[in-house]
Amino acid sequence: MEFLNTHLLSLILFLPTIAALIMLFLPGGETKLLRWFAFAASLIPFVLTLVAWTNFDPNAAGFQFEEKYVWYEAINSSFHVGVDGISLSMVLLTTLLTPLAILASFSITDRVKPYMMLFLFLETGMLGVFMSLDLLIFFVFWEVGLVPMYFLINQWGSANRDYASLKFMIYTMGGSLGLLLAVQMLGVLFGTYDLLALYERWNSLTADSVLLGMSVHTVKTIAFWAFVIAFAVKVPLWPFHTWLPDAHTEAPTAGSMILAGVLLKLGAYGFIRLVLPLYPLEAKIFAGALAFLAVAAIVFGAFGSFGQTDFKRLVAYSSVNHMGFVVLGIAAAGLAAGTEDAHIAMSGAVLQMFNHGLSAAGMFFLVGVIYERTHTRNLNDFGGLFPLVPIYGGIMIFTSMASLGLPGLNGFVSEFMVVRGAYPVLTIYTVIAMLGLLFTGAYILKGIKSVLHGPMNEHWARGEHKLTEINTRELFVIVPLMGLMLVIGIWPAWILEIINKAVTALF
Repeated sequence: MEFLNTHLLSLILFLPTIAALIMLFLPGGETKLLRWFAFAASLIPFVLTLVAWTNFDPNAAGFQFEEKYVWYEAINSSFHVGVDGISLSMVLLTTLLTPLAILASFSITDRVKPYMMLFLFLETGMLGVFMSLDLLIFFVFWEVGLVPMYFLINQWGSANRDYASLKFMIYTMGGSLGLLLAVQMLGVLFGTYDLLALYERWNSLTADSVLLGMSVHTVKTIAFWAFVIAFAVKVPLWPFHTWLPDAHTEAPTAGSMILAGVLLKLGAYGFIRLVLPLYPLEAKIFAGALAFLAVAAIVFGAFGSFGQTDFKRLVAYSSVNHMGFVVLGIAAAGLAAGTEDAHIAMSGAVLQMFNHGLSAAGMFFLVGVIYERTHTRNLNDFGGLFPLVPIYGGIMIFTSMASLGLPGLNGFVSEFMVVRGAYPVLTIYTVIAMLGLLFTGAYILKGIKSVLHGPMNEHWARGEHKLTEINTRELFVIVPLMGLMLVIGIWPAWILEIINKAVTALF
């Protein structure tokens, strides 16, 4: 028990990788064994995360469950992990969505072993970013997460998968180059990559200090934008978003669930964990620019989504729209740091990250359910399907309403908090963002109408094309997500308390 208490985060982080390595020795032809082994292995980190959640003290200052081991002594980099309320909520989201995505993958029949192994490696990469308290380790995990997703899209994606996977890799790797240089600069300047030490030393430099032959403000401004662009590509913010619809459209269903549910959150988490604490002055100066990019993502994401006829691309563009609200909250917190408005906006942004993970994963899964039966994503090929699949139709309307932000469901709570926190400090930007919110309703209703309502497409009503109802395994994937959407919508305090206390302490 003592080992569990002192190594809890390491166990959560590395058990998926250990399970993936064990899978190497399992017989490749035993698809049932491989599926259930991967699913069971992915449940263990989720259970351990629940242990961490119950033992977490929201009132304690700083990071909890910390572990620190020497990793690269020559450059003073250590394997340093820990969580606060912000990162713990993201760890919970990751360990919840991974087993659901693996369960959603049971319909995969081609090369099941490498597929499941890649998912487990991907989980370790994502968890490492949320847990890292060493800047170099953060970057290592940041890059590690790209590789499994590249292969999942490239090997198990649909027709245009080569283009989409290459674009995904080039955009995210390209954005990370500036991040790597800025990370190296910080490590060289201060002789450590430890995040807690860097927070203190980087912000204690006086304005008249000279670094690398330039003023501190100039160096910080360059490094600030290097960090911002890397994270903006990952979120993704307009105009860095164009890789996302292609990657989503071509990825397998479970790949889209994880891509939207967790991978996009790595960028927003980078803003919260690195940009605002390391560059508070620059975040305040450039808050308007960040807010502009956020509002552009909200508005153009909504317009882009409304213009789609491919069901999966419609949901993909909605992610650009919803993640824009996260960055709007972050921009408001940067501008008004230390005020109540900043705390409300930032708490709303973190909760929006969690909520979007639930609703986006649910929506992509529902697209996958109907695609497996019809082999088309063209909204014009559907129509009037509600009488044929009433259970699926009800689930789709429920999940769509959560994504829309219907009061009583999770999306409303977080978007309301972001708008409430941002409005007093970024009034014009927030007002324009409401235009995007209006079109959010338009594209959600367009999706529901095109699939479920109107005259029934008789093609799906009889014969070999007859549409079948959502099955039990698929219900086990979507019902936990729906339950959380409802619980957070009605009683958000259980998660907001943990998030808000961390936000108040940091910002």
